[in-house]
Amino acid sequence: MTFHHTSRIALLFAIACAATALSAGPGLAFSEAQQMCTGDAMRLCGHEVPNVQRITACMVRNRAHVSPGCRAVMDREGAARRRAAAAE
Repeated sequence: MTFHHTSRIALLFAIACAATALSAGPGLAFSEAQQMCTGDAMRLCGHEVPNVQRITACMVRNRAHVSPGCRAVMDREGAARRRAAAAE
């Protein structure tokens, strides 16, 4: 595996982690989701690369197995989405 290929996979995981944890919710920095969830995405959902939607779904399915930091990001974002939906 070349460095370029490895970098591309890491970028896809970062995107998937951000999408999983957030759906672009208010107040949550992309870098926090990336930092907290990339390792979990690689460990749990690497077989879904390069399909970001499948990685996202895999992370949601495996929520019970993610690290405490990633789970906290996912929980915060879920709460923010629920608040936004309730305000509509």
